[in-house]
Amino acid sequence: MGKVIVKIKLTNLKDAFLKEADARRAKPRAVEVEALVDTGATRLYLKPSVIKKLGLARTDTLRSPTTNGEAIRYKYEPVALELKGRRENFDVIEVPENVSNLLGQVPLEVLDFVVDSKGQRLIPNPAHGGEQMTEEY
Repeated sequence: MGKVIVKIKLTNLKDAFLKEADARRAKPRAVEVEALVDTGATRLYLKPSVIKKLGLARTDTLRSPTTNGEAIRYKYEPVALELKGRRENFDVIEVPENVSNLLGQVPLEVLDFVVDSKGQRLIPNPAHGGEQMTEEY
């Protein structure tokens, strides 16, 4: 399978809530970035430069197994992630600046996208007729 890279829009969720509560507030901080689709990763992982642009605050520290051994990662406030017309909120995990922004398995499942490895692209889950669905078993 080749690389699958997608453009995602990220919005500081706290900014968006505060804007909704007070129409006079500044526009929420938001960015559009490329992310590597990584089905071996779990969450949404962003570079420090992206986290800084969004103005996210650190909320926790966690251990993360990587191909180079265990690493300490920082967790940040949630963002609203938009991808191909679908939107959901996700916590952010920081990766080093020299690593790609990563879109892991949890966001893919929640947004109901799958990787078309032959076409090297991300597609709506064909098992759901192209509509976003959530499974509750």
